[in-house]
Amino acid sequence: MASEKSRVLVLGGTGYLGKRLVKASLREGHPTYVLQRPENCMDINKIQLLLRLKKHGAKFIEGSLSDHESLVRAVKQVDVVISALSSSDISTTATQLQLKIAAAIKEAGNVKRFIPAEFCIDPARHVHDLEPAKTLNVRMMDVRQAIVEANIPYTSIAANCFAGYFVPNLCQLGSLLPPKDNKVSIFGDGNAKAIYVDENDIATYTIKTIDDPRTINKTLHLMPPENIRSQNELISIWEKLTGKKYERSTISGEDYLAIMNGADAIIQFGITHNYPIFYEGGYLKSFELKEGDEEATKLYPDVKYTTVEEYLKRYA
Repeated sequence: MASEKSRVLVLGGTGYLGKRLVKASLREGHPTYVLQRPENCMDINKIQLLLRLKKHGAKFIEGSLSDHESLVRAVKQVDVVISALSSSDISTTATQLQLKIAAAIKEAGNVKRFIPAEFCIDPARHVHDLEPAKTLNVRMMDVRQAIVEANIPYTSIAANCFAGYFVPNLCQLGSLLPPKDNKVSIFGDGNAKAIYVDENDIATYTIKTIDDPRTINKTLHLMPPENIRSQNELISIWEKLTGKKYERSTISGEDYLAIMNGADAIIQFGITHNYPIFYEGGYLKSFELKEGDEEATKLYPDVKYTTVEEYLKRYA
């Protein structure tokens, strides 16, 4: 008889990635729960989304991130906890919430896998980045260390670059849609490679890990080989799809960092988060899997991931 599927609780289940994680979990046949937080009871958009997730088969567990006892009660009802809460909060709020979740999991004592809210470039490799990205990477590593010290089984997901934020706009700043004026800015020489991953694929690979002993206490790197592309390659693919030719102008590393002057905290974070992707030879220049690392497409070759060309076709 086949073993029962793990019961999954998604925290932040109405968010950008969270709703995708809920749907992916349901597709894989997991009893799937979303934390229904009282602080969201007046948010009509989240309520409507919860109802749509319910229609897909999700169930709700009431609880609050600010109420330890209710969080412990929620955690005790499941086998796996996935935090899809925002990890890009410039304040300490995101870190505090992750630590609260870890404390609840430790007290509950029944969770066999915790997936914390990382879902980005592996913070372990970027603790020396520029500020303010450096601070966020250090905080995520602090959370990871707390999870290890609490002896909580975990999997970290290094999702790399969310395609929606980089691919349609050809990595341009200020818009998430393709450029309309046939002009694009090239960061550095435009040849540094990055990894762009469809957000639905991020969710699919994440759910694949939860009952997989090969990923316990490890970092899963999402590296679809057809999506390891340079900015110049993205632009060329878009030109081929649209029949347009784009005028390319180069932005130096110094000028790129100068964009931070007077910008708000979110823009500053974005600039320093992206700097190692486009400059310094690109963050893949010396990348290699190390002990404690696994690669998603090798572990799960059955997953048909979305290529950057397929992603761009949606906007053509």
